[in-house]
Amino acid sequence: MSARPTASRATDRADRKPAEVAAPALRALRLVPQQPAARPHFQARELWIGVHLPHLALEALSSDARREAAHPQAVVELQGNAPYVVVANGPAARAGVRTGMSVAAALALVPQLTTKPRDVRREQALLERLATCAQRFTPRVSLSPPDGVLLEVRGSLHLFGGAAALGASFRADCSAAGSRPRLALAPTALAALAAARVGEPFEVTDVARLTGALSPLPLAALRWPPKMLERLAKVGVRTIGEALRLPRGGFARRFGREPLAALDRLVGRSADLRTGFRAPERFRARRGFTYELDQHDALLAAITPLLERLAKFLEARQCGITRLECHLEHRHAPATPCVLELVAPAADPRRLKALLDERLAKLQWPEPVRSCELRSGKLVPCPPDTPSLWQPGEQGGGARAASTDLIECLRARLGFESVHGLEIHASHRPEAVSSAQLRIEAQPVTAASGRAPFASGAPAAPPWRAFRRPLWLLAQPAPLSEVGGLPCWDGPLRLAGEPERIETGWWDGEEVARDYYHAIDPRGARLWVFRERAKPHRWFLHGVFG
Repeated sequence: MSARPTASRATDRADRKPAEVAAPALRALRLVPQQPAARPHFQARELWIGVHLPHLALEALSSDARREAAHPQAVVELQGNAPYVVVANGPAARAGVRTGMSVAAALALVPQLTTKPRDVRREQALLERLATCAQRFTPRVSLSPPDGVLLEVRGSLHLFGGAAALGASFRADCSAAGSRPRLALAPTALAALAAARVGEPFEVTDVARLTGALSPLPLAALRWPPKMLERLAKVGVRTIGEALRLPRGGFARRFGREPLAALDRLVGRSADLRTGFRAPERFRARRGFTYELDQHDALLAAITPLLERLAKFLEARQCGITRLECHLEHRHAPATPCVLELVAPAADPRRLKALLDERLAKLQWPEPVRSCELRSGKLVPCPPDTPSLWQPGEQGGGARAASTDLIECLRARLGFESVHGLEIHASHRPEAVSSAQLRIEAQPVTAASGRAPFASGAPAAPPWRAFRRPLWLLAQPAPLSEVGGLPCWDGPLRLAGEPERIETGWWDGEEVARDYYHAIDPRGARLWVFRERAKPHRWFLHGVFG
């Protein structure tokens, strides 16, 4: 910070003398605040609501806020080798417990004080939950960790009846989530956040009035480093207005350019770019039970609130899910997984509850359930349902919905691995044809194709299907012995009919060149055998006719 005895130009020249440079402390005491040079303001076309959560650490750990509010409590954190108070609730604060106080001193003041260890992950989860609620009012939401949220609302005010009505609605959402926020309205994000931290009513919509409104606020609202605030306090700078009147050049030399840039963003001289908040792409919620549950109906009723939260989560994103995991936790045994695999994206809690009901009824629990956790799969676009022109039973009406419900109901009752479809590959290689016996995911009926629920939409059978094929194909061809150049299987085989040559696959490295024959063994069984066209011309058994 430049320290000048006077504001005259002669004194400016004197400041550069060696004698004057040798006494910085004296010049600091004789500092005369100056107005900064006139600079064009950044044209702020935004209006921000700053949200400060002073009791976030306590609210993130509260399970019953109404009951806990009557008892003195504090959240503590280990600093070095001793625990210190991070935040205290109302009864504890009225008894003298303060942030930064050692736990020993707090207990000396309030012997009945209940302490809880800080959980940063739960604080972040609550902060993100409130930011998700804020996206109901504006798409421009930013997080300001560890305890702040910002909403840009200029374009949303007319939709919610003005700033007061919008703020009241957001407060109601925060209250439902168990949080009590402090709000402030300002044309810049940093000003709204700093004013919210102070906790006094603050509503400024014109950037020209912003500097005057910010001037009486304490400098601590900017959360600069404590040592920096102490240095400024020694020269009598304790408010934002006093800091704004300091010479810009000297301020930057003493404290760096970042605090000066922060002041410019604060009053709208420069833009304040913020990273937008993106809600989690997967839903995850856990609920502990007051007592252990061992009845199916009671467990389903306890899971229902989580399904309703999941539905709101999906509705806010206009998405659905095709996979839902429900983990049932026990006291001693490992968690029991309950997985739903859906054919089509779903977001309706009633539909998910019905399927979960079917699945839970088939599970065997090793012990009573003490808590459960819901985890969604990847979110997929889910367009809203629209009434169909056709009624169920009419041409093209309700076919897909009916087949979807059938497949999902069967999966819920029998398990995902028990319901599958069949697929045919258009290939001349018998190995590819045998893959028709392999399982694929079942697909619902489509109005365009009219295929059955268990058809995969394979292309029409190739021309070689005119040849007769065995009902059973071996997974791997079995080598045959030879007698007089003819294959043997429990004796010499008699070849019937003309050979069928299959020579294909040279483009993918799985080339085959074979001559297939229908053969009859000594007991009259009809077999499908082939002879290699390349040396050593071995014989193999590949299938058996029914």
